[in-house]
Amino acid sequence: MIDSDLFRAVLGRFASGITVITTRDAAGTPHGMTVSAFSSLSLDPPLILVCVANDATMAPVLAQTDTFAVNVLSTGQEAVSRRFAGKVDDRFVGIGFHDGRLGAPVLEDVLASLECRIVARHPAGDHVIVVGQVEDAAAHEGKPLLYYRGGYAVLER
Repeated sequence: MIDSDLFRAVLGRFASGITVITTRDAAGTPHGMTVSAFSSLSLDPPLILVCVANDATMAPVLAQTDTFAVNVLSTGQEAVSRRFAGKVDDRFVGIGFHDGRLGAPVLEDVLASLECRIVARHPAGDHVIVVGQVEDAAAHEGKPLLYYRGGYAVLER
């Protein structure tokens, strides 16, 4: 088995879109975290998965909630990415968002958003894999915010 440093180095060789996963806890407090990618599992039904580290502050919240949103960031949202990646007490202060159809916070000015109902959770080493069925989605014009080889990048065409 390879070590985690080599694994991170290899994964850093290709660009991935930056997403912010958002949800609410039982008290209704919004929570969110930056992730480098999510994956599509199925088109019918529409299923996606996200992996969350067991020691992430979002892990216990996702273990208790039924819904989450995936917010695909667009170019110019580097500050949003950093805010949700950092150790900030209230990540939503100064960030525009609204409640989606399922009640999860949906960030404003994103390239796309997907609202999901959690259908499965699978422990997987130092992460938990959360599978969500997409119940609502929206896409907007723009370019994705990418992360490549340790820095933000813009998709040029």
